[in-house]
Amino acid sequence: MGQIELVQAAADNADLAKLIAKLDAYLLEQYPPDEIFGVDFDDPDVEEITFIVAYLGGVPVGCGATRPLDRDNTELKRFFVDPVYRNKGVAQLILGELEARAKRAGFIFIKLEAGEKQFEALNFYRKHGYYPIDRFGEYVACESSVCYEKRL
Repeated sequence: MGQIELVQAAADNADLAKLIAKLDAYLLEQYPPDEIFGVDFDDPDVEEITFIVAYLGGVPVGCGATRPLDRDNTELKRFFVDPVYRNKGVAQLILGELEARAKRAGFIFIKLEAGEKQFEALNFYRKHGYYPIDRFGEYVACESSVCYEKRL
């Protein structure tokens, strides 16, 4: 398959934008727009978010990010692997890198939200040590949201 390279990307990275556009298109097939929780790239706090893009042979194939919630908690956001490149270890590499960076930064927990229809994603998170928690933050009132966390 070739070597997967993980690169920290700025919020305005063009490859990141293309991957997030694919993620949003996929989510819009599954959920109404008001049940999709993205990242506001116009918010000055976007600079606090750590974005990772995975490349395979120079092609951007996946992305993920962590956004600090408070001193102890960070949130996994915009986690996506292009369907053509799934089941090749890309997601595991991205997740591992984001978890390692969060741990080095002193976070104790990493939380996430996914939609109840994203069975593959939910199975992936459970397989990697995430356990269900009550909906938190902006997801509390969203019936289709499922939340998980992992102790780092």
